[in-house]
Amino acid sequence: MSEPRVLRYQQVKDLVLTLIADRGLVPGDRLPSASELVTTSGVSQISVRRALDELEQEGRITRHQGVGTFVAQPRIVSDPARTGDLLATLGEGERTVTVDTELLGLNVGIPGAAVARTLRLRPGQPVWEVIRRRLTEGRPVILERAVLPLHLVPALDEELLAAGGSLYGYLRDAYGLVDSVEEQCLEVTMPSADQRARLSLPARELVVTVRGVSFHDDGTPFDCFTQVYPARQFAFYVSGSHGRRLLAATEGDDWSVRPLAGQ
Repeated sequence: MSEPRVLRYQQVKDLVLTLIADRGLVPGDRLPSASELVTTSGVSQISVRRALDELEQEGRITRHQGVGTFVAQPRIVSDPARTGDLLATLGEGERTVTVDTELLGLNVGIPGAAVARTLRLRPGQPVWEVIRRRLTEGRPVILERAVLPLHLVPALDEELLAAGGSLYGYLRDAYGLVDSVEEQCLEVTMPSADQRARLSLPARELVVTVRGVSFHDDGTPFDCFTQVYPARQFAFYVSGSHGRRLLAATEGDDWSVRPLAGQ
């Protein structure tokens, strides 16, 4: 039986990955250009371009027009199922990640219909809206938003939130709220203009949006949260069981909070 034929673009992918391994290249090191790979591999420009496209989509390389092709940073591993301990999940695995936090917004407002329904609020009941951005090595990597009922959470510690402290740790200690159950919906989408700007994303870059609801042990929902991740920079570990399925994939556009007058 004859050996299976390796596609030409796959030969180029294997060549680049072998080059990285054999030379001990690290993130940021320059790789051969497309024209150099054509010469080295003996395949067409089209095959080389496809190989580089796939390697970039897989997060193995990065390309900068007019500059060159480089070894990419390894993807950050996150466990979005552990919303209350997000920073700890980013530090797991082979790669140690140092995370900084920026508090972008801390406001009281009126939630949109989907959030109000999910949090079991009467029309007009106010909520907290907490928006934070996580950075690694000065690069924004996660945009977080939490919506909390004001009647369950009368006050928040702005200094703690700005310093990157655990919101769920504060809710547990101050109000006895514990995220005993969570339900989440993960979607790969094009970011909004605001998300693109806040995460410094290039054009056409996709994001993974995690929308979820956290429930106290008595079944009371106390947080509608959203986390937005650049899709190429993360790998996700998720485990769980069958749940309530409160989240429809089309509800994201209505997860809004209208600021109160005077803010």
